[in-house]
Amino acid sequence: MERIIAVIVSHNRHAQLVQAIEAIRQQTLPPTNILVVNNGSSDLTSVWLDKQEDIIQIYQDNKGSAGGYHAGISWAYENKYSWIWCMDDDSYPAADALQQLMAFRSSTTRLLNSAVLNKEDKFSFVWPTAGCENIGQVNTDCIEGEGFPFNGTLLHRDIIEKAGLPKPGLFYWGEEREYFYRIVNQHGISAVTVMASKHYHPPATYSHRSEWDYQTSWKMYFYVRNRLPVLQAKHNNKLVAFYQYAYFVAAFLWSIMKFQQESRFRKALFTFWPAMDAIRGKYTATPGLIIGRLNEKHQQSISALLFSPIKRALLTWLLPVQIDNSSPATS
Repeated sequence: MERIIAVIVSHNRHAQLVQAIEAIRQQTLPPTNILVVNNGSSDLTSVWLDKQEDIIQIYQDNKGSAGGYHAGISWAYENKYSWIWCMDDDSYPAADALQQLMAFRSSTTRLLNSAVLNKEDKFSFVWPTAGCENIGQVNTDCIEGEGFPFNGTLLHRDIIEKAGLPKPGLFYWGEEREYFYRIVNQHGISAVTVMASKHYHPPATYSHRSEWDYQTSWKMYFYVRNRLPVLQAKHNNKLVAFYQYAYFVAAFLWSIMKFQQESRFRKALFTFWPAMDAIRGKYTATPGLIIGRLNEKHQQSISALLFSPIKRALLTWLLPVQIDNSSPATS
């Protein structure tokens, strides 16, 4: 018997989580179980979840959406579920979403995705899909090669066996595209978006032209850093990925100077930090670490921000062996 588990990653969105859970409970084809990965919520989420007898809960420190899906999908796979239905806590499925997805399963393993619609009008796509702005422009039952994980995405365990798990080190932003490209481009598994399976999601709000605060926008670090692993998974060619990443960084720097009004030079210099971490393969940053470093940099002058990395590099080159001056002097 094939068992299905719904996996939701949640962090401090109690009201939206309740809405998502209720939508899952009312499915025309109910999943066997519901699993919530509680990413260190400090609101009423934990209190509410503890009272729900039909929900399996994984509680962990906030590891971002990447760490959340890594934990949830891993748990479901290890506990022998055949199908893993993934979604965020701020979205919810239509009543027959799961049934419609399962109707498209076949003998060939496929990545099944719901049509992701704006929860405000339930008609327009949150992200343009196959060149269409709304579901009324689509005249087919499904769109091949399209999908926006993790928004009503249905994974068969065969996909995990072949492609592995989401990368937890990505933390936030782009981890779903990296996983999608890894599944489709690197492992040759087809993807399909099923039009009859609808998933309602808040409208997309990010724009590179929007003003962002230098001291608190830790999300921008992941936006810049994670683009490289996404491109590597997409092209499966490091040289092509690096070339496109260099173009992306240049375009991002141009957008800062063009559209940002506040702290534009600080923001431009900040960009090199996540870019260098991406090139070095360093994926250990957390929001707390990023904000702490941004606050520290905010106290420095532009000239200090500009020349301190150069000075550090020169000292590393000229003085490879550092002298420890912390010990008491000896005569």
